[in-house]
Amino acid sequence: MLSIPKWNWDFEVNKTALITCDRSNQTYDICTINSPTLLDQNSLTLFTLGPHLRIQPNIHMKIQPYPLKNDENAISPVSEFTLTSTPPKSSCGVTHHSPALVFSVGGYSGNFYHDINEIFIPIFITINSLSNGQDVILVITDVKPGWFEKYVDLLSTFSPNHMIINTSNLTTTHCFPSAIVGLIKHGQMIINPKLLPNPKTLLDFHEFLESAYMKEKTPLIFPNNKDKPILTLVSRKGASREILNQDEVIKLAEDIGFDVHVLESSIDSTVADAFRLIYSSNVMLGVHGAGLTNLVFLKQGSVLVQVVPIGLEWASETYYNKPTKSLGVEYVEYKIEANESSLSWEYGADSIVIKNPNAFREGNWSRHQAVYLKGQNVKIDIIRFRKCLTKVYEKAKKFIHSTS
Repeated sequence: MLSIPKWNWDFEVNKTALITCDRSNQTYDICTINSPTLLDQNSLTLFTLGPHLRIQPNIHMKIQPYPLKNDENAISPVSEFTLTSTPPKSSCGVTHHSPALVFSVGGYSGNFYHDINEIFIPIFITINSLSNGQDVILVITDVKPGWFEKYVDLLSTFSPNHMIINTSNLTTTHCFPSAIVGLIKHGQMIINPKLLPNPKTLLDFHEFLESAYMKEKTPLIFPNNKDKPILTLVSRKGASREILNQDEVIKLAEDIGFDVHVLESSIDSTVADAFRLIYSSNVMLGVHGAGLTNLVFLKQGSVLVQVVPIGLEWASETYYNKPTKSLGVEYVEYKIEANESSLSWEYGADSIVIKNPNAFREGNWSRHQAVYLKGQNVKIDIIRFRKCLTKVYEKAKKFIHSTS
C-alpha cells in the first residue's frame, strides 16, 4: 500500500528507501518519494530534500507518468521525469504542505474515452490507494490547449483545497512533503475494489462525478419526465461510424414514445452540459465510440443502447458493456448486420471483411483497425431496430414508474 508521510523538515527516515518505483504492472509505473521533495520545473526533476539517512545514495530513476507505458503511440509524447537523491542546486520557491500527485495528460488525451480511462479513473484509483484518500496537490504536465479549461471542474473536485499545478506555467521551484509520480490503472473502464484499501467501484466514481457537476443549486434539465422516457442520442455526425439515417432513427424513437434529445460535440459544449443531459436521461443510445463514455453519467436503472458495427464486438463488450454492470445500468446491444454497414457497399456482403473480420485482421488489429473504426458508417434497419427500441422503451417506462 502506498502511503505519504506528513510534512516535517526534521523527520527521521525509517529503513525504507527514499525513492521507490514499482514497474511490475504491464500498463503503468508508479514511483514514490518518501521525503520532502523539490520539483524543478525546467528539467522536470524531483529532488529529495532535508536531512536524511542515505540508504540509497545517488538514486536516479526515470518515469513517464502515463498509464499506457507499452503503447508506443501513447507514450512517445509523454514527458519524462527524473527522480533523484542528488541535492538540488536551487531552493524552494513555493512550499506546500500537502503531497504532490504528478502525472502526464499527454498520450491520447483530448479523446473523451481516453481522458476518462487513462486520466480520471486512474486519478480516482490512485488517490483512494493512499491511506484514507488524503489531500493531494495535482501536478500535471503535457497539457494540451483547451484541455485544462474543459476539465477544470473535475480537477478541482479531486483537489478542492489547492490550485492545480501545470508544469508548463511554472516560473519557480515548488516543494512538497512527499510525492507520488504516476497513475494506477486497473483495466479498461474499471475500478477493482479488491485492489483498494477501502473498496470503491465505478459507482463511487459516478457519485464523485455527480459531486463535481451537480452542485447544490444546479437544476436538472428535465425535472419532471414522468410521462415520456428521455432518450439521448449520442451523435457522430461528420465522423466515422456515423448513423447515416439519424433523422429516421430519431423519428422512430419519438413515434415509440421517447422524448428525444441529441448530444453533439461542439466547441461550445461543456462536460457539465453533457453530464446534466445524460444524468437526466433514462436511455442513452449511440454507435460504439468515445461518446458512449458518457455512460459514467447515467443514473442507476438507466439503459445504455450500443449500436455495434461489424468487426468491433470485442471493443464494444470491453469498453462499454462491462462497465454497465458496476454502474447498475441496463445494457442493450443492437448488432449491425451486413446490409446496414457501409463496408458491405464497399467490399461486398460476401467479402471476408464482412463475414470474418478476425480472419481479415489475421491477428493484426493495429494494421486493419482503420477499416472498422474509421472506414465504416451505419444505416440502421428501421423495421428491425423498432423491435429493439420498443423493448428499451418498456424498460425505461418501468424504471420511471418504479422511481415516481
